[in-house]
Amino acid sequence: MIEFLLKGGPLMWPLFLCSILVLGIFLDRLFYFHRATISVGELMQGLANLIRKRNFAEALHECAGAPGPVARVLHSAVIHHEAGRSELRQIVQEAGQLEMPNLERKISILATIAFVAPLMGFLGTVIGMIEIFTSLSTTGGFTSATELSSGIYMSLLTSASGLAVAIPSYIIYGYLSSRVGMLMHDMERAGIEVVNLLCEENHTGIVDFVPSSSSRVFGGDSK
Repeated sequence: MIEFLLKGGPLMWPLFLCSILVLGIFLDRLFYFHRATISVGELMQGLANLIRKRNFAEALHECAGAPGPVARVLHSAVIHHEAGRSELRQIVQEAGQLEMPNLERKISILATIAFVAPLMGFLGTVIGMIEIFTSLSTTGGFTSATELSSGIYMSLLTSASGLAVAIPSYIIYGYLSSRVGMLMHDMERAGIEVVNLLCEENHTGIVDFVPSSSSRVFGGDSK
C-alpha cells in the first residue's frame, strides 16, 4: 500500500484520505440507520390502542421510548393531540422537516467524492505524463523502453486509484440514499395515520408499512 502511494505521486495521498473518509461516513451512517430503524407497524398498533382509550400520557411514553425519527414525529403529534386536523398535519410536516438534516447528514460528501476522485486521478496521470516528457526533453529523447513504461505505469496509478475510490463512494451513496427514502416514507405514513387516529375521522385501520421512496411530504430528493 505504501509503495503504491509513493509511486503514484502526491495526489495519491488525498485519494487515500478520501477513501478513509468514505469508510468513516459509511460506518457512521450505517450505525445511525440501524438505530433509527424500528418496527413502525408495531409502534402504530400500540399507539392506536392507547389513543383510542385517550391514554395520551402512556402514548407519549411509548413514543419517547422508541428511537429514531419516526417516533419523534409521532411524539410531536401526540403531544398536540387537542389541535385540529390542519394544525396537526402542519405539526407533523414540520417535525419531519426538522428530521431531514439528521437523515441526510454527510451523505452529500459521498456524492462529492464520487465526482471529484476520478478527476483527481486523471490530474495525477496528466502530471505524471508531463514529468515523463520533461525528463525525455532533458535527456535528449534517449531513454529505454523499460524506463518509459515504468514512468507511464506510475502515472496511471492515480487514475486507477481515483476510480477505485469513486465507484464504492457512488454505490454507498446510492445505498444510504435509499435508506433515507425508506425512513422518509415511514415518517409520512406514520404521520398521516396518527393524524387520523387523533382526529377520529374516516379512520380505516393501521396502514401497511411497505418501504417505498415514491412519495415525499417532508422535503425534496435525498442527497
